[in-house]
Amino acid sequence: MKRLAAVVALLGLATATAACSGGATNKSGSGGGGGLFTTIDVNRPGLEPSAPANPYNPKGNSFLGYNAMKLAWVKNDLTDPNKFYPGIAASWDIAPDNSSVTIHLQPNGKWSDGKPVTAEDVKLSIGIAYTQGSTAFAITPGAAGAAADVQVVDDHTVKVTQDMTNPSMKFARGVLDTFVAPAHVWNSVLPADFWDKLKASRATGADAEKAREEITALGEKIIAFAPPKDTSAGPFTLERVNPSEALLVKNKNFFNAANVAPDQVKFLNYTGNEQIWNYLIGGKLDHAGFTAAPTNVMDRIKQAPGAQTIKGFSPVSVGLAFNQSKKPYDNVHVRKGLAYLIDRDQVTKVASPEGGTAAVTTSGIHQKPAQEWLGAELSALEPYKHDVAKAETEFKAAGLQKKDGKWALADGSPWKFSMHAPAGFSDWISAQENIKSQLATAGVDAEVVTTADYPLYLEELAAGKYDAGFWLLALGPAPYDIYQRLFGASNGWTNVAGKIAHAAPGKGGNWMGGPEEIDVAGVGKVNPGELTGKLNASTAEQAKPIMVELAKAANENLPLIQLWDYVNTQFVNTSRFTGWPEAEADVLRLPAGVWMQLGMVKKKQ
Repeated sequence: MKRLAAVVALLGLATATAACSGGATNKSGSGGGGGLFTTIDVNRPGLEPSAPANPYNPKGNSFLGYNAMKLAWVKNDLTDPNKFYPGIAASWDIAPDNSSVTIHLQPNGKWSDGKPVTAEDVKLSIGIAYTQGSTAFAITPGAAGAAADVQVVDDHTVKVTQDMTNPSMKFARGVLDTFVAPAHVWNSVLPADFWDKLKASRATGADAEKAREEITALGEKIIAFAPPKDTSAGPFTLERVNPSEALLVKNKNFFNAANVAPDQVKFLNYTGNEQIWNYLIGGKLDHAGFTAAPTNVMDRIKQAPGAQTIKGFSPVSVGLAFNQSKKPYDNVHVRKGLAYLIDRDQVTKVASPEGGTAAVTTSGIHQKPAQEWLGAELSALEPYKHDVAKAETEFKAAGLQKKDGKWALADGSPWKFSMHAPAGFSDWISAQENIKSQLATAGVDAEVVTTADYPLYLEELAAGKYDAGFWLLALGPAPYDIYQRLFGASNGWTNVAGKIAHAAPGKGGNWMGGPEEIDVAGVGKVNPGELTGKLNASTAEQAKPIMVELAKAANENLPLIQLWDYVNTQFVNTSRFTGWPEAEADVLRLPAGVWMQLGMVKKKQ
């Protein structure tokens, strides 16, 4: 899948220009110390030289894990969302009931200008997070997992307390997954009365509403803020940037600078997957994150001297989602018939041979955590293996007619199954073309329609303009996050102040249009949206039986066909650096800058 700033989940070779090179800085591994580390930012195609070094700016020259720092770095755990590696915070204490998080900062943490990192930096950064609508620092009344209080205990300690009227089990994640900015540089972005305004926003009435509007309005000011220079508490600071590349240099004041191997990091510009492929084939990159590539391209990448891939768990799946407001997709037998006709192994082999594994079934969960959550119940789910005969049985049960080898609607009118995907998402488009071909063989007329870009695709999908489209799901590890992709706002259910409300199909962003209740074999009638809402405040043990019921509901009702589970394939090169993470390591979804912070990446001797 093409990686876009608008996402997650996810064209020609460009050569770096002399404007950002010269001397030793343009030769990997040359010069003194650890040399130059070359990479790309998979989340940001297209460098913007005029953009500020601002982590809140979508085009900002702030690179996560390199010069942009968070309190802590989320571990890629199968089921626990509250496991982290240290960042700005050296350690933290999470209350047993998840009601508070006490943060202890790195004792020798410093900004690149030599000033110490303090609790006031964290408090200011939390204030900024409120303006951005951060999960733990939401100002929407009744928001789940929102903070109730922020207390500076001392220069190196901050305590954040959760509002327990609508608690979330991933409150700690929301707190620790916060960018930290230097207060002595950023203090002008918040007004002097900000914290009074925040307190007022928590009440009810017109004054509270006005306070919330004023806090939200500050978000634009913060996004546009341009520090005079990059002041970083990370392992690197931004030196310069042009349209071809960005150059960062080692921050000698970083608290763990002795274990950071490279002296410099260069981010190369790209506008599409093909450029990244060419960089990798040419051996130009020391590291690149997940980038979808067909088999012939992967073979060429692997031939580059020193090229290696490291694979690990990625808590993301992709499915073909239905708009059940449109006929005949309101009929579960049609959805089941399509599930039996689509050979998921073939689709995955064509679309994502190195970056995915065919889904064992539709459960709503990635296969690996599904084994942890569902146990033996996973094998009891209907696998929907490719079976033309079963598909025909399902289509006939839906009242569809077969005329001259072609399936038609119940009234005899022609049926064309229309699938949509955003332009540039090469794996999604390849998958849909393969599905189209498979369906044609079985007598189902299908088409693939591409949308100009991903933001427009999401907009039109939400507006209910498509019969079917690809949808990312299984976004773990938090159970609530996993199932709100199937039984959340896109399917009509919203969680407001701990109460679940349901909107009719076509209203309130409900484009899936599924039934409010599902009759599940062996369980009875269930309201999947209400069950999903319960997951938000459930412990892992409390969540397990709920996850089983929701998996059965997804498997029985098929709001989508789960096609493949993503594999996190990282590209590295051992010619210049070693010490890369092992396969399946829980750091693989973190930027290589975090690996450097942890002392993993070493200069090859």
